[in-house]
Amino acid sequence: MDKSQQSPVTEWYSGQKIFVTGATGFMGKILIEKLLRCCPDVSTVYILIRNKKGRNSSERLEDFLNSPVFDKIRDQPDGEKIFSKLKCLNGDISYTNLHLTDDEVHELEKNVTAVFHMAANVRFDQPLKNAVMLNTGGTLNVLELVHRFKKLKVFVHTSTSYCHCNENNLEEKLYPAPHNPRYILDLVKWMDEDLLKSLTPKLLANSPNTYAYTKCLTEQLVSEYESKLPIVICRPSIVTAAWKEPIPGWVDNLNGPTGIIVGAGKGLIRSMYCNSEYIADIVPVDISVNSLLLAAWQVGSRPSKAKIDVFHVVAYHRTALSWGNALEMGRKQFFKNPFSVCLWYPGGNIKSSYFEHVVTAFFFHTVPAYLVDFIMRITFNKPFLVDVHKRIKHGLDVLTYYTTRPWYFSNEKLQRIYDGLSERDKELFYQDKGQVMNEEYMACYILGARKYCIHEEPETIPRARKIMWRLYYLDLFTNVILVLLMLWSFYLLVITVSGDVGATIS
Repeated sequence: MDKSQQSPVTEWYSGQKIFVTGATGFMGKILIEKLLRCCPDVSTVYILIRNKKGRNSSERLEDFLNSPVFDKIRDQPDGEKIFSKLKCLNGDISYTNLHLTDDEVHELEKNVTAVFHMAANVRFDQPLKNAVMLNTGGTLNVLELVHRFKKLKVFVHTSTSYCHCNENNLEEKLYPAPHNPRYILDLVKWMDEDLLKSLTPKLLANSPNTYAYTKCLTEQLVSEYESKLPIVICRPSIVTAAWKEPIPGWVDNLNGPTGIIVGAGKGLIRSMYCNSEYIADIVPVDISVNSLLLAAWQVGSRPSKAKIDVFHVVAYHRTALSWGNALEMGRKQFFKNPFSVCLWYPGGNIKSSYFEHVVTAFFFHTVPAYLVDFIMRITFNKPFLVDVHKRIKHGLDVLTYYTTRPWYFSNEKLQRIYDGLSERDKELFYQDKGQVMNEEYMACYILGARKYCIHEEPETIPRARKIMWRLYYLDLFTNVILVLLMLWSFYLLVITVSGDVGATIS
């Protein structure tokens, strides 16, 4: 076989027995799908699934496998055989030994060769105790189990590139956490919740939220196992909808930019505080997962050494879009592929002035929300829009922290790995070399959010366009009325002032 068509990466994954936490999450689904489809000779993939919301792990596994991301595998003649490589373990990282049975622990200790630890609470508004116990305490439980695995070649910890927010220029290396993670774990276990709540701002200091803070603590905790485990820390930036695989535009949550896209497309968001010139450091989920798999291969295929490797999974900065360009590109797609149910015509824009944003948000977010809810009440319907806009405001405030600061992340390590790949591996584990951030991707992103988050099928687009035109004329009519009212008010003010001045002179 031509060397360029060989795949050393998939060859390395052949026969591997892989343990994954967080498999049911956004990135986790894509990781499992990629492993099963592109590394067909992988031996076993153990996935940890906990009971949740009244559904046990078997029921959640069924939901997991029914996701459209697995359609390509389902359509293969040997799809059932491929899925048989998955082994579901009913467990929870919040507990010692992950709440697994002794037999399950023994099986993992004896067999597992690679671990992808992706489980985390990604909500930014979690109380400190909850965030620390799951993100930091949960990782400690995973580490305590994994360091007993006898055949382990690599442990991949998924962090975030925004875990050290006091560093605008972040290098691919470890940084010290502001506090000892074990001390903070002990603290949140015994301290009264009201007292802990009052202490939280002081503890967070330069961290914008509990998610970033706990990810920072967790990196230091992971580093304590440097001599025991072959560790890789991957720091993705803002992860967005899939670019190519398994479905262009696939996304299953409204976190981050996806929530902004949907909110703006439905006319709910009319203003956003943002520095339009700063880089939008967004990375499609399939590229993020490819990066994790390449980093694991790079470290797992070489002789182990007691040194942690850190990789940044970030945008390709030579061609990355600014926030202004990205949002404008998204706005164009709203009109081509509008949402069927909109509160108002998509409009508004980003504001570089915080004062201007606050004023605009008051008149175009807050006032309409209270007005609509008032109408709902007097017509004996359930009000909803004030609560929706409170959630939107919180989401905007969270994202504002990242869109009003310059961030610079080096990512030379992944670039070097990719440059040294065979042509086949470059095709399988593709990266962004300047091809991603364009109107085609943005169109797929909006269509994906429309279908998989809002559950509006493509067949509804023609009708949605008709609704969009009606909203356009309604918005135009409303703006004309508002301008006329403002001019009339100004005219009355001038007449009143002129009359007062005339009376004074006479």
